[in-house]
Amino acid sequence: MTRVAQLLLLLAAVGLWGASRLTWVQVSSFDGLGQPKTTDLSGSTWSTALVPLALLLAAAAVAALAVRGWPLRILAVLVAAASAGMGYLAISLWVVTDVAVRAARLAEVPVADLVGTERYYTGAAVTLVTAVLALAGAVLLMRSAAGGRAEAARFTRRPAGEVDAGPAAQGSMSERMMWDALDEGRDPTNTDNRGGDN
Repeated sequence: MTRVAQLLLLLAAVGLWGASRLTWVQVSSFDGLGQPKTTDLSGSTWSTALVPLALLLAAAAVAALAVRGWPLRILAVLVAAASAGMGYLAISLWVVTDVAVRAARLAEVPVADLVGTERYYTGAAVTLVTAVLALAGAVLLMRSAAGGRAEAARFTRRPAGEVDAGPAAQGSMSERMMWDALDEGRDPTNTDNRGGDN
C-alpha cells in the first residue's frame, strides 16, 4: 500500500511540474508606439506555489520509506493539505471573474496598455488531476499507518490467559516463591519439582 502511495505522489509531482511549465494566461498589450505584444504566463508564474508543491510531493514520496506510525499519519495529513491547495490553485483559474489586472501585473504591463487576456485551462486541469492523485496517495499513507499499527499490536499483544497465569506459568519464579520452595525442602532451580515436593 505504501509503494502505491509513493507511486501516486511521484506521478502527482511530475504532473504538477509539467503544469507549471504550461501557459495558463496569455496577455496581449499595445502601448501605441511599437507592435502589439503578447506575453505568456506559465503556471509557475501565475501560481508560484506549483513548483514548491511538486517538490513537497516528491519529498513526501521519499519520506514514506523512512517513517511509520504517527509520523506517517502526519505526513499523510500534510500531503492531503497540499492536495487541497493544488485543487484551489486549479479551480481558481475557472472561478475568478477577471484575471486582467493580475495578469497585467505579472506580465509587467500597464493596465492602460492592456488589450486583452486569454486563459488556457490545460495546466489547471493537469493540476486538478494531480490534486486527486495526491489525495489518493494521502489516503493510502493513512491506511498504511493504521495497518502498521494494528500489525504491531497483534504481534506484541499477549494472550489473556498468559497474563492471568502469573510468573510461575511463564517459567519464572519470584524471589518470595524461591524462598518458599527452599522452606518446603524443594529445589527452586529444578523445573520438574516446582509443581510439588520431591
